[in-house]
Amino acid sequence: MGYTAVHPVWGRLDVSLDDLGCEHTWGEIHRVKGLRLACPECGGRVFARASRYGLRHFYHQVRPPDCELANESPEHHFLKLELAMAARAAGWRAELEVSSEAGDWRADVLVFDDRDLPFMALEAQLSPMTPTEARVRTDRYARDGVAVCWVALQDRPWARTVPTLRASAPAEGGKSWTVRHGLARYTWTPRTLKAKAAWEHITCPLGDALAWILQGTVRVHTAVNGTVWWTAPAYEERALERARMEAEAEAPRQEAAAERRREQAAAADRRRRAAEQRALDRQAELEERHNEMQRLSGFFRRTGFDLTAWDAFTRLVRTASGKAIVYGEQSPRYGNGLLVHARHRDTDGGYTLAAVVCPDPHALTHWPEKLDILVPDHTWLARIRAAARVPLRVAVLDPRTGRRTFERIPPAPVHRPGPDRPR
Repeated sequence: MGYTAVHPVWGRLDVSLDDLGCEHTWGEIHRVKGLRLACPECGGRVFARASRYGLRHFYHQVRPPDCELANESPEHHFLKLELAMAARAAGWRAELEVSSEAGDWRADVLVFDDRDLPFMALEAQLSPMTPTEARVRTDRYARDGVAVCWVALQDRPWARTVPTLRASAPAEGGKSWTVRHGLARYTWTPRTLKAKAAWEHITCPLGDALAWILQGTVRVHTAVNGTVWWTAPAYEERALERARMEAEAEAPRQEAAAERRREQAAAADRRRRAAEQRALDRQAELEERHNEMQRLSGFFRRTGFDLTAWDAFTRLVRTASGKAIVYGEQSPRYGNGLLVHARHRDTDGGYTLAAVVCPDPHALTHWPEKLDILVPDHTWLARIRAAARVPLRVAVLDPRTGRRTFERIPPAPVHRPGPDRPR
């Protein structure tokens, strides 16, 4: 059933108005034989009728399944009548079941301003719809310069995305519809940061809420999380004042946090650059070691020194000497042994010859008294001992065990053949 119909001569009829909106009376259409009235939605034939409670409306002779007006629920029917009556009680011209010129929307109640232009649609929305559908329908009204106030009876997800009042019907014996949600105030007392502040939805008569909305006393407010409700500008100013105070109080903390982030970023950059430098240094060390191994390849072939133990042997040399060392060349003067040059770590002086690694034992007939010989194991020590012709100082630096042994080797005895004994 609906509240509007189309008369073949008078045009649009609205039974919620005493003059039907066209300066005619109910008696001129109610139970008038031969009168053909049409549904504004589907064009089907409708008849004027009053319910047993005296509620005037139009009904279809045959209810079409695809006509929204014909298939509205009683709750929807009563709610949109309440919306129209509330708008009129607030002093506005309001018409029921009005479609746009393009036919892309139909308002349950359309409210007109003092220039007789539509500016607000009141929509009783009881059937399901998605948040996206709610926004699309709201935007469709907005393109024609019409705002929307949706009114629902239950909490629905879409009601948080568009301006919506959640109302309840009058209790038994009551006359006033009541708004339960959708109209909020900002409570904050006293006006200090320590005091709690919050948006609170209020309860009030539906007629009062619609009057405030139509008069502009309240307006649409969108929260940070996208939830929409109606509120007064004064409450928005109060919330803004609180936000400014919080921002001012937060500024030093934000600056401190920003400074920490800058320091952390700088530290991370230093670590990154240090890691890059370590990688470069490591690459340089590897290249240097490769070149060093190439340079010493002849020494390794001559002595049979285990290449995998060379680094450990070098660490023992540094530990034993307590100095910075570098390897020189193999020197024929010192039995083709590898020269070890050293200098104190805390001085800028030059390197001096400090020791010789694995000289040829047969070249030890003449050897500087204070020049140490370095060998990797006791096999080499035995060879040196057997060939010694002068006193020698030998350090056994075993790279496999990490042990260090220091020996002073006297000249080996020389066995000369004695005179022949008579037989």
